[in-house]
Amino acid sequence: MATITSTGLGSGLQVEDIVAKLVAVEKQPITDLQTRTDTLKTQISAYGKIQSAFSSMRDAAGKLTTPATWAALTATSSDTSMATVTAGSGSGAGSYAVSVTQLAAAQSLASTSMSSTATVGAGTLTFELGQWGDAAQTSFTSKSGTSAVSVTISATDTLANVRDKINASGAGVLASVVTDATGSRLVIRSASTGEANGFRITATDADGNNSDASGLSALAYDPTAGIKSLTQNAAAADAKLTINNLDIVSSTNVIENAVDGLSINVLKKGDLTVTVGQDKDSVKKAITDFVTSYNSLMTMLRENTKYDDTNKVAGTLQGDSTAVNLQAQLRNITSGGSTLGGAYARLSDLGLNIGTAGTITVDDSKLSSALGHISDLKQLFMGTDSTNAANNGIATRWRALADQVTGMDGSITTRTSGLQSRVTANNKRADELNDRAANYEKRIRAQYTALDTQMAKLNDMSSYVSKITSMLDSGS
Repeated sequence: MATITSTGLGSGLQVEDIVAKLVAVEKQPITDLQTRTDTLKTQISAYGKIQSAFSSMRDAAGKLTTPATWAALTATSSDTSMATVTAGSGSGAGSYAVSVTQLAAAQSLASTSMSSTATVGAGTLTFELGQWGDAAQTSFTSKSGTSAVSVTISATDTLANVRDKINASGAGVLASVVTDATGSRLVIRSASTGEANGFRITATDADGNNSDASGLSALAYDPTAGIKSLTQNAAAADAKLTINNLDIVSSTNVIENAVDGLSINVLKKGDLTVTVGQDKDSVKKAITDFVTSYNSLMTMLRENTKYDDTNKVAGTLQGDSTAVNLQAQLRNITSGGSTLGGAYARLSDLGLNIGTAGTITVDDSKLSSALGHISDLKQLFMGTDSTNAANNGIATRWRALADQVTGMDGSITTRTSGLQSRVTANNKRADELNDRAANYEKRIRAQYTALDTQMAKLNDMSSYVSKITSMLDSGS
């Protein structure tokens, strides 16, 4: 329940106003302390953002100190409608003449046309993967590591039911129903391309005849036994091509590692040239990505440490020695150079120019030209001097600085911890001052209450005396 305060009613003094103003004066140090604490918290937040920007810069510098960045290759095809190419790890720069004479194919069989709702017949279809001995398919060699798979067909199964049972069997073939103006056909093809993935189908027909074209045997295909109830639309085949006149045979149309690290996806027969060279675009991107992260960091440091003379506003970390020192260290590394880079000693040599604000601008033409000397650029950025760390590659030094300042005992971590300790101390001091102010308010309220009571008594006595005096005067 709220307390009704009547202090001052007896004396006529504005006691509540007096007490409030005295307590406000007592609490002024708390307000000042809170203002200083808010400033500290703002500085901590600024350092948190700077640490995040340093981490981003470190990651970008890390890419420039990774050998894979400089070893990246790219492959191009002279005819992408004939083949597409991809260069991977281990690829060798060079030019390769490719001549494709045959594409890899999957064996494909089709049934005769029938109604989509018609039943096929009961019994068992057995699928066996393997390789046909010749174009006439007079012999068949089972594929090593596989076993024949049997699929049971019931008398009520339609083509769609047969399709689903075949696909669920894991027999290494895929079935589909194709419908046109003449009716529906069951089409069965190898799940994988290549000569070794051909297949034959034998039927155990419930009608007792496993080789005629009626009942379930209408879906049989085994030329070695003279059974061709299905029509072969495509024979199983390997891809055949030459690379620099060397014969290559592949069960798929994706030719892997015929040339180390090079993947060729052939699409049609013909001749083409594959060229493998250094991936200058990816190196350029790694460099420009670093510039972006570096500029973001430098801009953040500059905005937090500068003084805006026009608006008379200081940055959050203006005058902070740690932040100013970080700027100086970054500038020193960036404006410095290295003798490891051969033709390039400084960033400006390859079109990375440092402005008055400490940020880097990119001369695209000059950088593109420098990318013609990847080995020199690699040394300038990631080289290591075992006798003089100050001569290490520039990206190596950037990354080392970022690792140091963001580490457990780094300058950012140490500075942030110091600021946080001051916040904690201020909060503790504020609690103490609040307690003191509360006690002070209690004490002066008691004093003014006593004064109010005493003055009320005096006022009552004065009133009484006035009345007596008035009565005496009237009686005389």
